[in-house]
Amino acid sequence: MTVSRSREPDFDPPYDRILTGVLSFGTFAETEETLARLENLRQRFLAASDKKGVEYCRRLGVLGRQRAEMIARNRRVDPSKRRQKQEVALWFRIWLETPEIFCDWLALRKKTEEFQKFRHS
Repeated sequence: MTVSRSREPDFDPPYDRILTGVLSFGTFAETEETLARLENLRQRFLAASDKKGVEYCRRLGVLGRQRAEMIARNRRVDPSKRRQKQEVALWFRIWLETPEIFCDWLALRKKTEEFQKFRHS
């Protein structure tokens, strides 16, 4: 996988058909969908003993986290959008560190007072 100047990384075949267009985190819902798709793909690759596929999923997660962190640090971006991207970066970090429990963690996270402030700000 190479990351071109465009927003999409370039994957080797056949991963290009599977992974291109997966990364999307404009909203919390898009982020949740992206991470669910990445986890489903990661599980599929694990079951097939496809180390390259698993690594591509991980790299895509890292790229999502890095891009969210970059937006969160950008002083020209609206403060509410920056806070949202900080939260999104946290979601990617948790998925990267503990993908097996991410769905349970996210369900709990979305119930917290802190997250509720994000949704209403």
